[in-house]
Amino acid sequence: MKTINFTLTLLSLLFFVNTNGQRSSDIEGGKDHALISRFDNSVIEWYQIKNFDRYYMLSLKGNQLDKYQIDGKITRIQYSTLPEHSVFEIYKSYENTLKDAEFDILLTLDKTNCGINLTEQLYIGEFNGLNALPAGKSIKPDYKEGLFAYLSAKKKFDDKEVYIVVYVTERHFPLITLDVVEVQTLKKDGISVKDISRGINENGKIAIYNIYFDSGKYEIKPESKKALQNIADYLNLNKDSQYIIVGHTDNEGNFEQNIKLSQKRAESIKNILVEDYNVEEEQLLIFGVGSVAPLANNNTKEGKAKNRRVEIVKL
Repeated sequence: MKTINFTLTLLSLLFFVNTNGQRSSDIEGGKDHALISRFDNSVIEWYQIKNFDRYYMLSLKGNQLDKYQIDGKITRIQYSTLPEHSVFEIYKSYENTLKDAEFDILLTLDKTNCGINLTEQLYIGEFNGLNALPAGKSIKPDYKEGLFAYLSAKKKFDDKEVYIVVYVTERHFPLITLDVVEVQTLKKDGISVKDISRGINENGKIAIYNIYFDSGKYEIKPESKKALQNIADYLNLNKDSQYIIVGHTDNEGNFEQNIKLSQKRAESIKNILVEDYNVEEEQLLIFGVGSVAPLANNNTKEGKAKNRRVEIVKL
Protein backbone atom coordinates (compact mmCIF):
# COMPACT_ATOMS: atom_id res chain seq x y z
CA MET A 1 0.00 0.00 0.00
CA LYS A 2 1.33 3.42 -0.88
CA THR A 3 1.45 6.02 1.89
CA ILE A 4 -0.39 9.30 1.34
CA ASN A 5 1.84 12.14 2.41
CA PHE A 6 1.30 15.64 3.73
CA THR A 7 4.23 17.99 4.21
CA LEU A 8 5.14 18.08 7.89
CA THR A 9 6.69 21.35 9.03
CA LEU A 10 9.02 20.27 11.81
CA LEU A 11 10.16 23.78 12.59
CA SER A 12 6.57 24.80 13.33
CA LEU A 13 6.20 21.87 15.69
CA LEU A 14 9.20 23.05 17.69
CA PHE A 15 7.36 26.30 18.42
CA PHE A 16 3.92 24.71 18.91
CA VAL A 17 2.24 26.58 21.79
CA ASN A 18 0.23 24.54 24.30
CA THR A 19 -2.96 26.55 24.94
CA ASN A 20 -6.42 25.66 26.21
CA GLY A 21 -5.42 22.08 26.97
CA GLN A 22 -3.86 21.42 23.57
CA ARG A 23 -0.91 19.04 23.55
CA SER A 24 2.49 20.21 22.36
CA SER A 25 3.71 16.71 21.42
CA ASP A 26 2.19 13.37 20.41
CA ILE A 27 0.45 11.27 23.04
CA GLU A 28 2.60 8.34 24.17
CA GLY A 29 2.26 5.42 21.77
CA GLY A 30 0.55 7.50 19.08
CA LYS A 31 1.71 7.21 15.49
CA ASP A 32 0.49 8.05 12.00
CA HIS A 33 -1.28 5.38 9.98
CA ALA A 34 0.83 3.78 7.26
CA LEU A 35 -1.66 4.89 4.59
CA ILE A 36 -1.99 8.57 5.38
CA SER A 37 0.21 10.98 7.28
CA ARG A 38 -0.83 13.98 9.31
CA PHE A 39 -1.81 17.50 8.28
CA ASP A 40 0.80 20.23 8.69
CA ASN A 41 1.68 21.21 12.27
CA SER A 42 -0.51 18.50 13.84
CA VAL A 43 0.10 16.54 17.02
CA ILE A 44 -1.65 13.36 18.15
CA GLU A 45 -4.17 13.90 20.96
CA TRP A 46 -5.73 10.40 20.92
CA TYR A 47 -4.73 7.05 19.43
CA GLN A 48 -6.65 3.78 19.45
CA ILE A 49 -6.73 0.54 17.48
CA LYS A 50 -9.56 -2.00 17.56
CA ASN A 51 -8.58 -5.32 16.03
CA PHE A 52 -12.18 -5.99 15.00
CA ASP A 53 -15.27 -3.88 15.62
CA ARG A 54 -18.29 -2.39 13.88
CA TYR A 55 -18.10 1.05 12.33
CA TYR A 56 -20.92 3.33 11.16
CA MET A 57 -20.41 5.12 7.86
CA LEU A 58 -22.62 8.12 7.19
CA SER A 59 -24.69 8.35 4.01
CA LEU A 60 -27.42 10.49 2.50
CA LYS A 61 -30.80 9.11 1.43
CA GLY A 62 -32.55 11.94 -0.31
CA ASN A 63 -31.90 14.84 2.01
CA GLN A 64 -31.84 12.67 5.13
CA LEU A 65 -28.69 11.59 6.93
CA ASP A 66 -28.43 7.81 7.34
CA LYS A 67 -25.78 5.25 8.26
CA TYR A 68 -24.60 1.79 7.33
CA GLN A 69 -22.33 -0.63 9.15
CA ILE A 70 -18.98 -2.04 8.09
CA ASP A 71 -16.77 -4.36 10.15
CA GLY A 72 -13.03 -4.59 10.40
CA LYS A 73 -9.86 -3.29 11.97
CA ILE A 74 -10.32 0.31 13.08
CA THR A 75 -7.52 2.79 13.67
CA ARG A 76 -8.65 6.09 15.21
CA ILE A 77 -6.25 9.02 15.49
CA GLN A 78 -7.25 12.44 16.75
CA TYR A 79 -4.96 15.34 15.93
CA SER A 80 -4.95 18.99 16.90
CA THR A 81 -3.22 21.67 14.88
CA LEU A 82 -2.44 25.38 15.01
CA PRO A 83 -5.34 27.87 15.32
CA GLU A 84 -4.44 29.67 12.08
CA HIS A 85 -5.51 26.63 10.05
CA SER A 86 -9.20 26.76 9.13
CA VAL A 87 -11.59 23.82 9.05
CA PHE A 88 -12.04 24.36 5.31
CA GLU A 89 -8.28 24.38 4.64
CA ILE A 90 -7.77 21.11 6.50
CA TYR A 91 -10.76 19.44 4.86
CA LYS A 92 -9.68 20.49 1.33
CA SER A 93 -6.13 19.26 1.94
CA TYR A 94 -7.38 15.81 2.88
CA GLU A 95 -9.89 15.73 0.04
CA ASN A 96 -7.30 16.65 -2.58
CA THR A 97 -4.76 14.21 -1.17
CA LEU A 98 -7.25 11.33 -1.18
CA LYS A 99 -8.32 12.14 -4.75
CA ASP A 100 -4.69 12.20 -5.86
CA ALA A 101 -4.28 8.75 -4.28
CA GLU A 102 -7.26 7.51 -6.34
CA PHE A 103 -9.65 7.07 -3.46
CA ASP A 104 -13.34 7.32 -4.33
CA ILE A 105 -14.93 10.17 -2.37
CA LEU A 106 -18.17 8.80 -0.90
CA LEU A 107 -19.61 11.72 1.06
CA THR A 108 -18.74 15.26 2.07
CA LEU A 109 -20.69 17.18 4.69
CA ASP A 110 -20.41 20.61 6.25
CA LYS A 111 -22.67 23.23 7.79
CA THR A 112 -24.12 24.16 4.38
CA ASN A 113 -25.50 20.72 3.47
CA CYS A 114 -25.97 18.93 6.79
CA GLY A 115 -29.11 19.71 8.72
CA ILE A 116 -28.05 18.29 12.09
CA ASN A 117 -25.44 19.15 14.67
CA LEU A 118 -22.92 16.63 13.39
CA THR A 119 -20.31 17.64 15.95
CA GLU A 120 -22.58 16.61 18.81
CA GLN A 121 -23.67 13.45 17.02
CA LEU A 122 -20.17 12.15 16.30
CA TYR A 123 -18.33 13.39 19.35
CA ILE A 124 -20.92 12.74 22.03
CA GLY A 125 -21.94 9.47 20.44
CA GLU A 126 -25.66 9.56 19.67
CA PHE A 127 -25.02 8.59 16.05
CA ASN A 128 -21.75 6.70 15.86
CA GLY A 129 -22.30 4.30 18.75
CA LEU A 130 -19.22 2.51 20.03
CA ASN A 131 -17.05 4.59 17.73
CA ALA A 132 -17.82 7.91 19.37
CA LEU A 133 -14.76 9.86 20.43
CA PRO A 134 -13.63 9.33 24.02
CA ALA A 135 -15.39 11.47 26.61
CA GLY A 136 -12.19 13.32 27.46
CA LYS A 137 -12.13 14.75 23.93
CA SER A 138 -15.85 15.51 23.62
CA ILE A 139 -16.69 18.80 22.01
CA LYS A 140 -19.24 20.83 23.90
CA PRO A 141 -21.44 23.45 22.19
CA ASP A 142 -18.81 26.19 22.57
CA TYR A 143 -17.05 25.63 19.26
CA LYS A 144 -16.96 28.46 16.73
CA GLU A 145 -20.30 28.79 14.94
CA GLY A 146 -20.69 25.03 14.61
CA LEU A 147 -17.94 24.77 12.00
CA PHE A 148 -17.21 21.21 10.87
CA ALA A 149 -16.40 19.17 7.79
CA TYR A 150 -16.86 15.41 7.23
CA LEU A 151 -15.28 13.41 4.43
CA SER A 152 -15.43 9.69 3.69
CA ALA A 153 -13.49 7.85 1.00
CA LYS A 154 -12.91 4.28 -0.14
CA LYS A 155 -10.30 2.33 -2.09
CA LYS A 156 -9.61 -1.34 -2.79
CA PHE A 157 -6.08 -2.61 -2.22
CA ASP A 158 -5.63 -6.09 -3.68
CA ASP A 159 -8.49 -7.99 -1.98
CA LYS A 160 -8.98 -5.55 0.91
CA GLU A 161 -11.36 -2.58 1.01
CA VAL A 162 -10.16 0.39 3.03
CA TYR A 163 -12.36 3.28 4.18
CA ILE A 164 -10.94 6.58 5.38
CA VAL A 165 -13.07 9.05 7.31
CA VAL A 166 -11.85 12.54 8.15
CA TYR A 167 -13.80 14.73 10.54
CA VAL A 168 -12.66 18.29 11.28
CA THR A 169 -14.15 20.62 13.85
CA GLU A 170 -13.06 23.65 15.81
CA ARG A 171 -12.72 24.29 19.51
CA HIS A 172 -10.12 26.87 20.54
CA PHE A 173 -8.04 25.14 17.87
CA PRO A 174 -8.87 22.74 15.02
CA LEU A 175 -9.35 19.06 15.87
CA ILE A 176 -8.94 16.41 13.18
CA THR A 177 -10.28 12.88 13.66
CA LEU A 178 -8.92 10.32 11.22
CA ASP A 179 -10.52 6.87 11.07
CA VAL A 180 -9.07 4.12 8.90
CA VAL A 181 -11.24 1.02 8.58
CA GLU A 182 -9.74 -2.07 6.96
CA VAL A 183 -12.71 -4.29 6.14
CA GLN A 184 -12.48 -7.82 7.55
CA THR A 185 -14.73 -10.74 8.34
CA LEU A 186 -14.60 -12.90 11.43
CA LYS A 187 -12.50 -16.01 11.12
CA LYS A 188 -14.48 -19.25 11.07
CA ASP A 189 -11.54 -21.66 11.33
CA GLY A 190 -10.42 -20.94 14.88
CA ILE A 191 -8.30 -18.32 16.56
CA SER A 192 -4.55 -18.66 16.96
CA VAL A 193 -2.30 -17.91 19.93
CA LYS A 194 -0.90 -15.03 17.85
CA ASP A 195 -4.43 -13.65 17.31
CA ILE A 196 -5.14 -13.79 21.04
CA SER A 197 -1.86 -12.12 21.92
CA ARG A 198 -2.35 -9.34 19.35
CA GLY A 199 -5.93 -8.66 20.43
CA ILE A 200 -5.09 -8.48 24.13
CA ASN A 201 -1.97 -6.36 23.55
CA GLU A 202 -3.90 -3.88 21.40
CA ASN A 203 -7.29 -3.82 23.14
CA GLY A 204 -6.91 -5.54 26.50
CA LYS A 205 -9.32 -8.27 25.39
CA ILE A 206 -10.17 -10.68 22.58
CA ALA A 207 -13.54 -12.03 21.43
CA ILE A 208 -13.67 -15.80 20.87
CA TYR A 209 -16.29 -17.25 18.52
CA ASN A 210 -15.10 -20.83 18.29
CA ILE A 211 -16.25 -22.23 21.62
CA TYR A 212 -19.57 -23.90 20.90
CA PHE A 213 -22.64 -24.64 23.01
CA ASP A 214 -26.10 -25.94 22.18
CA SER A 215 -28.80 -23.28 22.45
CA GLY A 216 -29.64 -22.58 26.08
CA LYS A 217 -26.94 -25.01 27.33
CA TYR A 218 -23.57 -24.53 28.97
CA GLU A 219 -21.87 -27.84 28.18
CA ILE A 220 -18.96 -27.23 25.81
CA LYS A 221 -19.18 -29.10 22.49
CA PRO A 222 -16.25 -31.24 21.22
CA GLU A 223 -15.60 -29.00 18.19
CA SER A 224 -14.36 -26.31 20.60
CA LYS A 225 -11.09 -28.17 21.28
CA LYS A 226 -8.88 -26.18 18.91
CA ALA A 227 -9.94 -22.82 20.35
CA LEU A 228 -9.59 -24.09 23.92
CA GLN A 229 -6.10 -25.42 23.22
CA ASN A 230 -4.98 -22.07 21.77
CA ILE A 231 -6.46 -20.15 24.72
CA ALA A 232 -4.68 -22.50 27.11
CA ASP A 233 -1.39 -22.13 25.22
CA TYR A 234 -1.65 -18.35 25.45
CA LEU A 235 -2.52 -18.44 29.17
CA ASN A 236 0.33 -20.83 29.94
CA LEU A 237 2.73 -18.47 28.17
CA ASN A 238 1.48 -15.62 30.36
CA LYS A 239 1.24 -17.19 33.81
CA ASP A 240 2.12 -13.93 35.59
CA SER A 241 -1.10 -12.26 34.39
CA GLN A 242 -4.74 -12.72 35.43
CA TYR A 243 -7.68 -12.84 33.04
CA ILE A 244 -11.46 -12.72 33.18
CA ILE A 245 -13.50 -15.12 31.07
CA VAL A 246 -16.62 -13.13 30.17
CA GLY A 247 -19.70 -14.86 28.76
CA HIS A 248 -22.00 -12.99 26.33
CA THR A 249 -25.33 -13.92 24.76
CA ASP A 250 -27.68 -12.36 22.23
CA ASN A 251 -31.04 -10.99 23.44
CA GLU A 252 -33.12 -14.08 22.72
CA GLY A 253 -35.08 -15.34 25.72
CA ASN A 254 -35.32 -14.13 29.30
CA PHE A 255 -32.80 -11.48 30.40
CA GLU A 256 -32.10 -12.94 33.86
CA GLN A 257 -31.75 -16.45 32.44
CA ASN A 258 -29.26 -15.18 29.87
CA ILE A 259 -27.16 -13.64 32.65
CA LYS A 260 -27.10 -16.99 34.46
CA LEU A 261 -26.41 -18.88 31.22
CA SER A 262 -23.47 -16.65 30.29
CA GLN A 263 -22.04 -17.08 33.82
CA LYS A 264 -22.40 -20.87 33.59
CA ARG A 265 -20.70 -20.92 30.18
CA ALA A 266 -17.78 -18.86 31.49
CA GLU A 267 -17.53 -21.27 34.43
CA SER A 268 -17.53 -24.28 32.10
CA ILE A 269 -14.68 -22.77 30.09
CA LYS A 270 -12.65 -22.06 33.21
CA ASN A 271 -13.18 -25.56 34.51
CA ILE A 272 -12.14 -27.28 31.31
CA LEU A 273 -9.06 -25.06 30.93
CA VAL A 274 -7.97 -25.90 34.48
CA GLU A 275 -8.86 -29.61 34.43
CA ASP A 276 -7.90 -30.61 30.88
CA TYR A 277 -5.36 -27.99 29.73
CA ASN A 278 -3.24 -27.39 32.87
CA VAL A 279 -4.13 -23.70 33.27
CA GLU A 280 -3.65 -22.37 36.81
CA GLU A 281 -7.03 -21.81 38.49
CA GLU A 282 -5.77 -18.65 40.23
CA GLN A 283 -5.08 -17.13 36.82
CA LEU A 284 -8.78 -17.01 35.88
CA LEU A 285 -11.89 -15.19 37.02
CA ILE A 286 -15.34 -15.57 35.45
CA PHE A 287 -18.19 -13.19 34.75
CA GLY A 288 -21.45 -13.43 32.82
CA VAL A 289 -23.09 -10.35 31.31
CA GLY A 290 -25.81 -11.91 29.15
CA SER A 291 -26.89 -9.47 26.45
CA VAL A 292 -25.85 -6.20 28.12
CA ALA A 293 -22.72 -5.58 25.98
CA PRO A 294 -23.63 -6.27 22.33
CA LEU A 295 -21.14 -5.72 19.52
CA ALA A 296 -23.87 -5.45 16.89
CA ASN A 297 -27.60 -4.96 16.46
CA ASN A 298 -29.62 -7.96 17.71
CA ASN A 299 -32.27 -7.32 15.04
CA THR A 300 -30.34 -9.35 12.46
CA LYS A 301 -29.06 -12.93 12.35
CA GLU A 302 -25.55 -11.67 11.68
CA GLY A 303 -25.75 -9.29 14.63
CA LYS A 304 -26.89 -12.01 17.00
CA ALA A 305 -23.97 -14.19 15.87
CA LYS A 306 -21.47 -11.43 16.72
CA ASN A 307 -23.04 -10.94 20.14
CA ARG A 308 -22.84 -14.62 21.12
CA ARG A 309 -19.23 -14.82 22.20
CA VAL A 310 -16.72 -15.35 24.95
CA GLU A 311 -14.18 -12.63 25.72
CA ILE A 312 -10.82 -13.07 27.39
CA VAL A 313 -10.09 -9.83 29.27
CA LYS A 314 -6.74 -9.05 30.84
CA LEU A 315 -6.87 -7.68 34.39
